Amino acid sequence: MRSLPVLGSPPAPVAGPVDTPRPARRLPEWLKRDLPRGNANFFTQSLIDDLKLETVCESAKCPNRPHCWSQKTATFMVLGNVCTRPCGFCSVPKGGTPEHVEDDEPARVAEAAARLGLKHVVITSVTRDDLPDGGAGHFARCIAAVRNRLPDSAVEVLTPDFLGDVAAIDTVTDANPEVFNHNLETVPRLYRKVRGRAEYQRSLDLLDRVKQRAPHIVTKAGLMLGIGESVGELFDVFADLREIDCDVLTLGQYLAPTLKHIPVARFVPPAEFDDIAARARLMGFKQVVAGPYVRSSYHAADMVPTKEGVAFHAGPDHGG
Repeated sequence: MRSLPVLGSPPAPVAGPVDTPRPARRLPEWLKRDLPRGNANFFTQSLIDDLKLETVCESAKCPNRPHCWSQKTATFMVLGNVCTRPCGFCSVPKGGTPEHVEDDEPARVAEAAARLGLKHVVITSVTRDDLPDGGAGHFARCIAAVRNRLPDSAVEVLTPDFLGDVAAIDTVTDANPEVFNHNLETVPRLYRKVRGRAEYQRSLDLLDRVKQRAPHIVTKAGLMLGIGESVGELFDVFADLREIDCDVLTLGQYLAPTLKHIPVARFVPPAEFDDIAARARLMGFKQVVAGPYVRSSYHAADMVPTKEGVAFHAGPDHGG
């Protein structure tokens, strides 16, 4: 596949914030796209319902859901549908009573992955600060169940920060997923507004711990653009990620799930995503994927670095 172009003379980073005085409301043309045709969406929906599973595609109101489900793929969300963190950007239900951990959920995730014929299985969760291990043991059991059912498939986890609990991080790492993803989401200045009780350094420390303990595991992090950050702040984060040898970086447009969430500060044009990705790639990431519709688990199999280097291009609609 073609890689994003590397620009010969990139412009200097913008010094000030990139947000505009008024929140951006109307979608630009590059964010408008047709819905996929066919019955695969119905197949995926029926399978998820039949196995009583949650997906981040639905709970987080992901704009890529119709496109992913039409290709018979989904990102499984375990440990219930109620999050214990009040993040300002996310539409996953929060503030209620967290759900009981279901012992048979790992087997149901594995069954769904088998029925969908997945070669790359992505498992995420709500944040469960109420559990002693933050749900780490459940992640490990899900990885084991998928491995048992689909020994030739890769497993990627997208985890919360486990409150920095080293034992919990090690539990998931020792289950040996091919990819360990933890999203930073935004720049440090915006953490309190965007990520609530999360801590920037804690997230960096998690990714660093994984790489130190298991260098063969691909580490991955994602950020949203257009939420009020500056380009200079973005590159400071990229530098921090390279300092801990993070392998894969994903960059996508922030889209407010509802009017109650943090408003979009601005819509970043596709060409600017291309430019930022090209410059970030020069910093040494094994893979950088950037575009308005890029999400960390969208086309996740294509984001894994190969021996040849970059294996993925965001495509004409920069959809990730």
